Amino acid sequence: MKNRLLSRRSLAALTIAGLLSACAASTPQFDRRFGATVRDAMASQIADPGAAANPDPVAGMDGRSAVLAFDHYQKTFAEPAPQPATLIIGGR
Repeated sequence: MKNRLLSRRSLAALTIAGLLSACAASTPQFDRRFGATVRDAMASQIADPGAAANPDPVAGMDGRSAVLAFDHYQKTFAEPAPQPATLIIGGR
C-alpha cells in the first residue's frame, strides 16, 4: 500500500515537472550575449593588438642574461629556506 502511494506521488510529481518544463520560456537575449563578457575581458588584456605586425626588435634583456636570471631564480627553489630558530620557554 505504501509503495503504491509513493509510486503514484512520484509519477504525479514527474508528470507535473514535465508539464511545467514544457511551458518554460526560452532566453534568446541570454543566448545571444552568452560569453560576451569573457571575450571582452580577453580582448582588454591585449596591450597592443598590432604588435605582431611590428618588425622592430623588442627592447629588453638579451637571451644570455635572461637565461642566467631564470636559472638563478629556479635555483632559489632547489634548497628549502632556512627555518628561524624558535625559543620555547616553559612549554613541552
